[in-house]
Amino acid sequence: MSDTYNIGLGNNDTDTRQKADSDFVSFWDDQAKNLSWFSPWEKTLDWNPPFARWFVGGTINASYNALDVNQDTKSQKAAILWEGENGDSRIITYGEMLTHVKKFSNVLKSLGVEKGDRVTLYLPMIPELPIAMLACARIGATHTVIFSGFSATSIRDRVDDSKSKVIVTADGGYRRGKIVKLKEVVDEAIEGFDFVKNVVIVERTKNEIIMNSKDKLWIDLMNDASENCPAEKLDSVHPLYILYTSGTTGKPKGVLHGTGGYLTHLYSTFKWAFDIKDTDVFFCTADIGWVTGHSYVVYAPLLHGATEIMYEGAPDFPDASRMWDILEKYKATIFYTTPTALRMFMKFGDDIPNSFDLSTLRLLGTVGEPINPEVWRWYYKTIGKEKCPIIDTWWQTETGGMLISPLPGLETIPLKPGSGTRPIPGVNITVVDEYGNDVEPNTKGYLVVKNPWPGMLLTLWDDDEKYKTVYWSKYENCYYPGDYALKDTDGYLWLLGRADDVLKVAGHRIGTAELESCIVSHDDVAESAVCGIPDELKGEVIIAFVVLKEGVDTETKVLEKEIVEKIRTDIGAIATPKQIYFVSKLPKTRSGKIMRRLLKAIGNNEKIGDVSTLEDGAAVTEVQTAFDEIQKSIKESN
Repeated sequence: MSDTYNIGLGNNDTDTRQKADSDFVSFWDDQAKNLSWFSPWEKTLDWNPPFARWFVGGTINASYNALDVNQDTKSQKAAILWEGENGDSRIITYGEMLTHVKKFSNVLKSLGVEKGDRVTLYLPMIPELPIAMLACARIGATHTVIFSGFSATSIRDRVDDSKSKVIVTADGGYRRGKIVKLKEVVDEAIEGFDFVKNVVIVERTKNEIIMNSKDKLWIDLMNDASENCPAEKLDSVHPLYILYTSGTTGKPKGVLHGTGGYLTHLYSTFKWAFDIKDTDVFFCTADIGWVTGHSYVVYAPLLHGATEIMYEGAPDFPDASRMWDILEKYKATIFYTTPTALRMFMKFGDDIPNSFDLSTLRLLGTVGEPINPEVWRWYYKTIGKEKCPIIDTWWQTETGGMLISPLPGLETIPLKPGSGTRPIPGVNITVVDEYGNDVEPNTKGYLVVKNPWPGMLLTLWDDDEKYKTVYWSKYENCYYPGDYALKDTDGYLWLLGRADDVLKVAGHRIGTAELESCIVSHDDVAESAVCGIPDELKGEVIIAFVVLKEGVDTETKVLEKEIVEKIRTDIGAIATPKQIYFVSKLPKTRSGKIMRRLLKAIGNNEKIGDVSTLEDGAAVTEVQTAFDEIQKSIKESN
């Protein structure tokens, strides 16, 4: 199906997979012993489908495992190398992190926060965010982080659902050189919420704010706080956090994750996937407001006592060299980012990254969506200089951590551009048809997970029935993530996009990811997004938006013809777009994901809805204009 790259780090641990395949429960039992427990568990897994309770009876604390266990040998080691968008920087050691966390734990206690209470964190990418998360974990409060780009309405819905007692925010945050006034957004969001007792404000930008009766400054509270705060001994299934996933319609789902199983999953996958060493400098570009930031910016690196880079701003601000400048400055060894960001970097050409010294890199990774082979090869050759393995990881907010990925820290296997390779040990994943039967190799079907795993969500917050319906109703006792996939003859899995993100043209189902990957494989194309608009004859017709690479001077009519021919050759005539529109930018969230629901909404003349996470509003205007022109041309042609 694809060319292969035989590159690895020399590890070949066959015993791990054999143990996992023979008995996944005892396998995860062994993995959990890598953590520090206050008391051992009585039962490894209590499986009452679809509810799983891991390491029943054991007591543990996430903050203790992230910080206290590292004090004897790493108190002076850098935990976080923080880079602000405006050029500010901080280095925080493991010893300093523990002190900050203990003090803020006592701050929360002084504000009446008790074990089991919820605390909302609405902060930019500053060190106070992981400090606040770990402080919540230390005292047994459940944190719920809200991405700092969300609107007041989005915050209100989430705070109301979780009934958070305290909100931690900042006066503002920097984004593309401007100050985002976060405190103002919170004030609007919680108006009339008597259950919110206090708002704690970190002074990041020093912009003027209005202090209300509930408001307290972080610095004042921390100055008065004690540095003595033992970690609470919490049940393994104690709720660590709620993270809300936004859908296109309806109330966001509050994904609830526990503690012991979640930490076990993260410790193992971080070790296997990144082959982490004490000398590594790890850089994951994810915002902590999303699950990748929870799992592989906050918890997993600290569990391993790793040094990591944390960056506040946009990946291309003030210019397209920002990421490469950070990698060079801090001598990063591992880089973990999104395919969308890579496509954007590709657009600017090779000269920019080639002007930086990236020789310290030894491993590259991607997360968030399937990576098309062309981008994979560019990442491998231009950024990794053909010496770094690439881990293409698949997982979700609900899964807690990676479920499919190459694992250089465990085994060396051939890599295929565009494939996530195989499931992690201890997780049984396959591809089935509509009736739950395994499909033949190289046949598209539905991805399913056939056994529970430690990192899986406990349930949806305050909604067990929805949890059962959304994830476990399609196939009996199988977790259904909602993705299309296929398995090749080597057992490698290829993710083909969301099963609900499908175009239906004249009765034929076409995955958007498949079509977009085909378009991006054209040498002159940097990014693409496709969607369907209603058509009386075919049900839907396809519209494609294409962003070209910098410096392309070929006429768009010629490019349109070439792209259409490529689609017809690679996929089939049925996938031919009704029209291709060339734009300079696509509407994306601030975490770099294309807002395809926005494209659908515009194309179907529906209300666009909340676009507070949008990175650049000008992209919406451009797309709207494009659709208006397309609709007009379609009407004229009819």
